[in-house]
Amino acid sequence: MPKGPRGEKRPADAIGLAVMVGKIATGEIEDAPDATKSAAAQLGSLGGKKRAENMTPERRAEIAKAAAAKRWEHNRT
Repeated sequence: MPKGPRGEKRPADAIGLAVMVGKIATGEIEDAPDATKSAAAQLGSLGGKKRAENMTPERRAEIAKAAAAKRWEHNRT
């Protein structure tokens, strides 16, 4: 279940959630994003870029062609 700004659970009912959204919109409470990601999760987005940098253009083309073929195969069925 999602947590509120102070770690409390957010309301599951529509009215309680609407009240909380209103309080966030007026600045009565602050809704901070979850900053508790692990170091591995924060660095995970860099992995694909680094892998692409280290790969040859031919290998990237092979992977792209295979992915396109798979997409077309999926769309035909």
